[in-house]
Amino acid sequence: MLLGIIRALILFTTVVVFLRLMGKRQIGQLQPYELVIIIMLSELAAIPMENTGIPLVSGLVPIFTLLVAQVFLSVVSLKSENARRIICGTPSVLVENGKIIEGELRKIRYNINDLMEQLRAKNMPNIADVEFAILETSGELSVIPKSQKRPLVPADISLPTKYEGISTTLIIDGYVFKKNLANMNLSKDWLKGELKKFGINDLKEVLFASIDTEGRLFYQAKSKKAV
Repeated sequence: MLLGIIRALILFTTVVVFLRLMGKRQIGQLQPYELVIIIMLSELAAIPMENTGIPLVSGLVPIFTLLVAQVFLSVVSLKSENARRIICGTPSVLVENGKIIEGELRKIRYNINDLMEQLRAKNMPNIADVEFAILETSGELSVIPKSQKRPLVPADISLPTKYEGISTTLIIDGYVFKKNLANMNLSKDWLKGELKKFGINDLKEVLFASIDTEGRLFYQAKSKKAV
């Protein structure tokens, strides 16, 4: 029993490290060869986990082999355009200037119903409004609407906008991020003083707090538990 738990933890840790080394991407963003590696990885990890009679190394060696193969293919595709075309494929233009490219649909075996479904998911139900629809190598459909159908942005009417940036987290569940405070040239005492203005006397009462680039403090107190 204990042996099985230890083996499972070792394999779990190995697989997690492997996936971290592959990078931060969702399943839908993986290249075909990366998806194949993940499927094989799950099978290789499951076999020695279920059967303690199989040496643990028999599962770890193939896993590390796949890791080396994945890293090698990633480096090769990064350095060589030709290799990237062979390993990952190339994007396919399915719609150009409001017209469906029939030959490309047949080439990649992508039917019109699938195309229309993806366009609707992108809030582009009318093909005539599409400048380009490109099927990326990950399988994601990128849609570029015609200029007349794009949402209006401040630059279109020469409207100046303020810089927004992103907010800096100061507190999560009562824990104060002192490094973030230091990066903003603020102190814990300043934070306590600001929260006291809102009736918060203990930082542990704060569920979340952040500050934006204009110095505006946002906070949310923890809900009071019923006794």
